[in-house]
Amino acid sequence: MTKEQVTGADGFMSDQQTIENGETPESPRRFGRGLVFPVKIAVALGLVFAVIATSIATPLWETLEVTASAYNSLPEQTSKQSPDIAAWGDQLVPGMKAIAVSRDLLKRGFKRGTLVTIDGLPGQWEVLDKMHRRWTQHIDIYMGEDVQAAKQWGRKKVTIRWLPDEED
Repeated sequence: MTKEQVTGADGFMSDQQTIENGETPESPRRFGRGLVFPVKIAVALGLVFAVIATSIATPLWETLEVTASAYNSLPEQTSKQSPDIAAWGDQLVPGMKAIAVSRDLLKRGFKRGTLVTIDGLPGQWEVLDKMHRRWTQHIDIYMGEDVQAAKQWGRKKVTIRWLPDEED
């Protein structure tokens, strides 16, 4: 064993003992192919716990293919008395990302405030309105007062994703 002066990360000199093979007495013992055995076990256990924690914490998104159309807050499309008031009483404002859902989707766990992603559209959309009972497997995307944008969207099949409530 020998002593030598070593500069630490803090910039100060200190004595360090080294064994002939270059290890210090504080160096972890090496096993096998040069891997530090305790570290190898800790990493393996850490990965196992990370996978378990991720699978517990990762929510499972529900997916569904629906027909999607678009609507505007105009008297001829909604209510003549208050075209900007949704079924649950929310005021619709142009620019907000809101959708109406057919009533059969309410039985699947959709409710006021459910956040939904719609394939082909950016961001999350909030369920704030209900459609007439005649519609099934259908969403209506709110497009403010932009009738041209609603017409351009038309009607198409889309996949939607949402997180069901833990109660459901």
